[in-house]
Amino acid sequence: MAETILTSENLSNPSPLNPPSRVICHVCQKQFSQYTCPRCNSRYCSLHCYKSHSLRCTESFMQENVVEELRQLQPDDEIKRKMLEILKRFHSEEETHTLDEDDDDSTLSDETIQKILSGREVSFDDLSLEEKKRFQKAVASGELSKMIEPWDPWWLNPAAGTICLSRDGTRLVQPIANLEASVPPEDDLESNESSGIPVGPETPLPSLRKLISTEPSPLLAVHLVDIVYSYCFTLRVYNGEWQSDAIGSAMVVLSISCVLGQAGQPETVREAVSYCLEQTCSPAYRHIGGLQFGLALVDDVATLLSLGGPALICMLFDLQRMIQAGEKELKSEKPRMLRKAEIKSKLKLAERKVHFIMCWVHEQPGEAWSSLGAMVKAEKSSFMDYGGSKSFSKRENKAENKGKVLIEEM
Repeated sequence: MAETILTSENLSNPSPLNPPSRVICHVCQKQFSQYTCPRCNSRYCSLHCYKSHSLRCTESFMQENVVEELRQLQPDDEIKRKMLEILKRFHSEEETHTLDEDDDDSTLSDETIQKILSGREVSFDDLSLEEKKRFQKAVASGELSKMIEPWDPWWLNPAAGTICLSRDGTRLVQPIANLEASVPPEDDLESNESSGIPVGPETPLPSLRKLISTEPSPLLAVHLVDIVYSYCFTLRVYNGEWQSDAIGSAMVVLSISCVLGQAGQPETVREAVSYCLEQTCSPAYRHIGGLQFGLALVDDVATLLSLGGPALICMLFDLQRMIQAGEKELKSEKPRMLRKAEIKSKLKLAERKVHFIMCWVHEQPGEAWSSLGAMVKAEKSSFMDYGGSKSFSKRENKAENKGKVLIEEM
């Protein structure tokens, strides 16, 4: 008897005893579908089937997304300057390439070149149809990314080891020039960011006794490792400029962090590091560098911990600002944005957790961080000794464990 494949129209009111129906993939006709094309509503099971189901769908969908993103971008003068330098270098290399190979297919028009060289702003709409195609091709192939100068993490700056904060966790020292000129707080933030090292909190950090009625969990040190890793990952991916895409950077943090994104409660440093490495090696991020990139990030975590409490507070305050910027940007998004309410709730909860961890870090003794950093380094060594590429140790799913309350509602 032939096997009957049910569709969603055949069955209603699914339950544990009456499971929901499955729809067969419209492309390969072999696997159950898991996704729906946003343009033609065709059901498919994998990325391969999506790409092969309709070239018209995939190309037009990607083109519309790129155009929409470019139209919504409102770059400041610094971003314009950097993009101008990139385009100039790109044109210079293309000219050399053209002279060597006598290839005119990848050069810009004389009109566009004159705009770039004169310092005028060039938008995506100013490009000709052919130039738009070449630009999109260069973005897709990663050709433009090779021309972006690599970012030097602020925690590798020797000055990061000299960060000082007041007893209440606020900034201790401000530039004399700013004080004399009465620079507004917003400009003060930008001047500190230009030096690379994020600033500390503006207002005193409250005592933990004002936030919770019980003793803080002894697992918070483990959770801090998870959060620091997600921060370092995000800044590395965005080349230090998370402000260019606040929502995107905040969502990357949530996708990497078990604590912030999944309400997880890892109980050991090994468990926290394992989860972060698994996410780094997942299909969504493995193209960035895989396990080697993840192990380098573990070094970043150990380095940040070795800098001590003041640097960790500045890092957490920068992460809090990132999430707050994501929340602010989310409010301006179109109402049709999918899962907007869910994302808003996750960002709000993550912001509260970061603030709580920041207050907890402020009350910890300085010697705690060197020992925690040593534990992180030891875990990296054990991963490398084990072979690294082998499967990570199994983790219990703590996200659904509601028995422990580590952070109460503030």
